[in-house]
Amino acid sequence: MAGRLTGSDVLGRFIIADAQVLDANGISVAAAVGNNAALTIGGALADGGSVTNVGGRIVTILSAGNDAAKSFTVVGTDVNGDAQTESITGANAGTATGSKYFRTIASITAVGNPAGDVSAGINTAVADVIFAGRTRLQGINLVCSGTAGNVEFVNTSPNGSSLFKLGSVASATVTRDITIPDNGLLFTGGLYINYTTATFGSMTAFYA
Repeated sequence: MAGRLTGSDVLGRFIIADAQVLDANGISVAAAVGNNAALTIGGALADGGSVTNVGGRIVTILSAGNDAAKSFTVVGTDVNGDAQTESITGANAGTATGSKYFRTIASITAVGNPAGDVSAGINTAVADVIFAGRTRLQGINLVCSGTAGNVEFVNTSPNGSSLFKLGSVASATVTRDITIPDNGLLFTGGLYINYTTATFGSMTAFYA
């Protein structure tokens, strides 16, 4: 949520970190998949045939056989809530990893005939949006967690250019208050964050 601070043009965006750990079959458990058929979205992360993540998450496809000549089409939404599709090339008895961040996952469909059982899940990379337009980052209040790491502030999209990194401390009782001088740090195409799951507890980002 975002709300205007009284008497100021600065807005605050409050984000609760995605604490869901890596789950290699959280979207779809290992099962045979027919030629050009859809995986069953019924893993531990699924509800009613789809997956809704706290933050944007990267999809992984685990193949028991050689699916290097196959691909898997993921359909859902991005961190802005816009429709998003990604084609992930399969792996040879291993894990194939996408590059786009999905807030929701509605379907995953094989393109071709998988050689063996296939499962789908998420890795530990997370992304979220602070503001999807030109803005300046003014400051950050970060509540740390039990795991230290970096929060990366990126321009234009979760896959855009990194402009700033903020380190967290491995302590749930520590907060970090950062004020960016002058007029703040300019993000010309939108202000997004990337982090590893559970790197922090919550964050308020101030922008204008």
